Amino acid sequence: MTMLSTLPKTETTAQERTRNTGAHLVVRTLEKLGVTRIFGYPGGAIMPVYDALTGSSLQHVLVRHEQAAAFAADAQARITGKAGVCLATSGPGATNLLTGIANAYMDSVPMVILTGQVPSGLMGTDAFQEVDVFGMTLPVVKHSIIIRDANRIPELIEEAFRIAEEGRPGPVLIDLPKDVLQAEAFPPSPGAPRPAAKPLLASTPLLDAATVLLAQARRPVLYIGGGVGLGGAIEPLRDFMARTGIPAVATLKGLGTPHPDALNFLGMLGMHGTRTANMAVNESDLLVCVGARFDDRATGKPDTFAPDARIIHIDGDPAEIGKLRWADVAMNCDIADALTRLDPGYLAIEDWRQTCAARLTAFAFDYDAPGSGIFAPALLKQLSEAAGDKFIAACDVGQHQMWVAQHCRFAQPSSHLTSAGLGAMGYGLPAGIGAAMERPDMKVVTITGDGSIMMNIQELATARRYGVPIRILLLDNGTLGLVRQWQEYFFEQNFSEIDLYDNPDFAEVARAFGVESFTVHSRDEVPGAIDRLLRSRGPILAHVLIDPRENVWPLVPPGASNADMMEN
Repeated sequence: MTMLSTLPKTETTAQERTRNTGAHLVVRTLEKLGVTRIFGYPGGAIMPVYDALTGSSLQHVLVRHEQAAAFAADAQARITGKAGVCLATSGPGATNLLTGIANAYMDSVPMVILTGQVPSGLMGTDAFQEVDVFGMTLPVVKHSIIIRDANRIPELIEEAFRIAEEGRPGPVLIDLPKDVLQAEAFPPSPGAPRPAAKPLLASTPLLDAATVLLAQARRPVLYIGGGVGLGGAIEPLRDFMARTGIPAVATLKGLGTPHPDALNFLGMLGMHGTRTANMAVNESDLLVCVGARFDDRATGKPDTFAPDARIIHIDGDPAEIGKLRWADVAMNCDIADALTRLDPGYLAIEDWRQTCAARLTAFAFDYDAPGSGIFAPALLKQLSEAAGDKFIAACDVGQHQMWVAQHCRFAQPSSHLTSAGLGAMGYGLPAGIGAAMERPDMKVVTITGDGSIMMNIQELATARRYGVPIRILLLDNGTLGLVRQWQEYFFEQNFSEIDLYDNPDFAEVARAFGVESFTVHSRDEVPGAIDRLLRSRGPILAHVLIDPRENVWPLVPPGASNADMMEN
């Protein structure tokens, strides 16, 4: 049997590298745009691009499933602020990307997706591996392009990157018929680059109106969403918090935007938010919503959310203002500009600040759980504190996702990578790979569960192949924990199809992939496990056994007000 790695490699000549096929133009355009790394998986229709990759400066990361390519590119974009790039072939390759595309769309992540397509003459004939990926992805992309003329490849790829990154970011799909990739092309000389869109500055009359509301307020709350980070307004937001002293809460995507040590930050709000955060919002008389969209997981029952509060809504996307809650002052503008210029001076809210501060102490999480078993919230708190400002969590979906949001410390929004809007299990491992390849200097930890990791466990092979410096913390409770918790409290303990009793030994599985691994059974092993994880360059997996009966608290029941939190 001949191993592929022993086959002779053909040298790429200078003439081959300068060929002007559509596929070569794709590669050279990506290089020109500063792309250095792409994630993908080859196949028939996209094969001309793979042929053109040989000898290019692009690092291609071969994942083991196309969904992982999209998730890794998503994390790459969240880390860098630039569009991540993934590619796949037509048919199943393209459809396997779909969940990752939807994830990027829901979380406003800039991404450019390249898909191969059957030759133009066969499109619409149900050819082998043909699907209408253009039509299938329309609801979950910012823009879609089918390139039918190879001469337009540089122009349209550059346009795709501009659209993906400008304004509210999002994914852009480029579908590439195989004949277009194989055609000789002689594109025209590029024209003058299109100037970047100028940010829309805050209106002075609206700033004045907001200042009046702030001066009148006695119980204001700053409600922070993911749009602040997307708008490059992290430092203006932190400065505004410090200048005004207004108590602040954050959404799942807003975590890391307030400085984690800010005394007036009350934590996450919403379904699994802190009691202090939800009580503050419920009692507020003014809600300053910045880069958030009144999502149902944050607001609970809409007509009971901040029932007595007037609203100042500042957002870069006009579609979000007034969509779910009418605003007394609606400011569609550059968030950084608005926060910098909004200066209400002294606010008579000292009593309110003291009330919120006292609640932070009174309702602080208790990490002194009984017994010798591993208490996941305490473990996660200790892990993030040990890693410090170098900590990046690439988190999957489930109970562990909520524990991470509640108990981990994030220095920046880009330190918290999670599938927020879509809630896609399987995100954590490929996202961790994408993040760790971009920032090998950071302590990137994929935090996953025994349910989530099985969605994309094959990417252990990718981590091993590229020596990715990733640490994997696998919390194993032998069940689909969040579903089990809901069945316990809202479905009369009818535990239907949540038992994962037949899980493999994940440490052994990791070792079979060539990944270092170990198992943690008891609480006294936790400090050593954290130290081993963080000292390792990775890839490394810690298989942590936790109690299947442990739940996430607090919890706002479905359809209830955020004021009606359940607690253990």
